[in-house]
Order: sequence, then C-alpha cells, then structure tokens
Amino acid sequence: MTDSQESRRPRARAAGKRQQLTAAAARVLHEQGVERTTIADIARAADVPAGNVYYYFKSKDELVEAALAEHVSHLETLTGRLDRLPDPRDRLKGLIDAWVSQRETAARFGCPTGTLAAELDKRTEGGLDLTAGRVIRQLLDWVETQYRQIGVTDPEDHALALVGAYEGMSLLSNALRDPEIMTREGARLTRELDALGGRKS
Repeated sequence: MTDSQESRRPRARAAGKRQQLTAAAARVLHEQGVERTTIADIARAADVPAGNVYYYFKSKDELVEAALAEHVSHLETLTGRLDRLPDPRDRLKGLIDAWVSQRETAARFGCPTGTLAAELDKRTEGGLDLTAGRVIRQLLDWVETQYRQIGVTDPEDHALALVGAYEGMSLLSNALRDPEIMTREGARLTRELDALGGRKS
C-alpha cells in the first residue's frame, strides 16, 4: 500500500462517520424535533460515541445545519432522477408519487423540511430558519420550472399551490394520523395535472 493510500484511509473513515452523523441528525430531528433532540440522541442513532461527535460538529446547531444539507441532497437526488423524464408533467407526477410513498412517515412526523422550518422559525437566534426556507425555495423553483415548461400562465402561482398542497396534506396526515390523506390528495393533484392546460409535449 502506498503512503497516499494510507493517508486517504483516515480521511475516508472520518467522512463516513460525518455522513453517519448527518443522516442520523436528519432522521432524529424529524422524528423528535430540535428542542427535544440531544447530541447524545444523534450519536446513539449514528452508532458513534457521544464524545466523538464534537470532532465533527461543534454544536447542535451545526448538526441541524448538516441535517438541512441532507434534505437538500435528498431533494437534488430526487429532482435529478425526475429530470431524466422527458415530460414536465411526468416529472411533477413523479414528485407527487414520491411524496405519497412517504405517507406513513408523514402521518407520524409530518414533512421533514416543513416541520423543521416551522420549529426553527420560533427561535430568536441562529438564522437556521432562513436555511430551512432556502431548502423549500429550491423545491419551489424546481416545480416552477416544470410548470413553465408545460406552458401554463403564472407558473410561480402553480408552484406555490402544489408545494402548499403537499405541506397541507402532510400536516393533516400528521395531525389526524391518517396516511391515506396523502394518498387521496396525491391522486387529486395528479388529476389536476392531467387536466391542466398549456403546451402538450
């Protein structure tokens, strides 16, 4: 083994641990909320000794920021996959299908980014609420691009309505502990897309 290979090993292990902690933070913060979650909770979920967390993250806020970055990564992976579909309507339907596929999780914990954004908004410092808002803005921008390609009037309004419908059905599904709200609302949104005017691809 060369010196360069040996020097890369610790860096790779460190990156792996950091990613474990980031993924665990995204999951635990969604399930428990920011205020109820401790660094020890995240360390336990990541199977990392609690004392080692500070090697990668100096504070819980840094873990929250990492969790938001994880949400961005998931969104970019999903939209990247959907972008391979030639028809913008099919891309939007694929997005709705992805939302509905998470209905059991939504019924228990709500929308991952939406619930985090709402909780962070109540804090008086840190600016993480603005970071959460940027994740939602990235989704809105992608949805607006699809409506623009369809050729509808007011694509921004359509994007707000679709993402707002998702947040609403997630909230109701969570409040009523009923995942089938996501199923029914997803079907309605798909029907609306089928009936939408604009350019046909």
